[in-house]
Amino acid sequence: MRVLIAVASRHGSTYEIAEVIAAELRAAGDVVDLRAAADVDSLEAYDAVVLGSAVYMGKWLPEARQFVTRHRARLAAMPVWLFSSGPLGHDDPKPVGDPADLDDLLQATQARGHRIFAGKLDMRGLSIGERLIARMVKAPEGDFRDWDAIRAWAREIATELPAHPASAG
Repeated sequence: MRVLIAVASRHGSTYEIAEVIAAELRAAGDVVDLRAAADVDSLEAYDAVVLGSAVYMGKWLPEARQFVTRHRARLAAMPVWLFSSGPLGHDDPKPVGDPADLDDLLQATQARGHRIFAGKLDMRGLSIGERLIARMVKAPEGDFRDWDAIRAWAREIATELPAHPASAG
């Protein structure tokens, strides 16, 4: 299968999650392209899509939401999985819940599944405004990504992918 992993990442943490997913799918024999969601013009070369976004202020990044808007018809006609990175809870590294826009994203893409993974917060990489917000909401600093859970989810996707490429429709 030819799989596109499209990702919207502000500081690189979500992109690193996508890299691990890509490595697992490649190990399962799939051909994988990993690209920034904003840079994808067409899905015609792909049989399936994994789309991920960092979550800020309870929502996916605009680049990921715009990706869904641009490719809505094609996404609804192919296997799609979604993942979110963050948000971190108050004084707790576990994600606090699904993004506010998740239901709309699931409906638009007809995604087969969604996972939310804890993220990473490094204050040194944030703007002054982002640091202030992180402190206000008491987001814990550190790398809380569960690489084993991420790899396991990617392997689940690999087992659900059809053995032969779908015909472009």
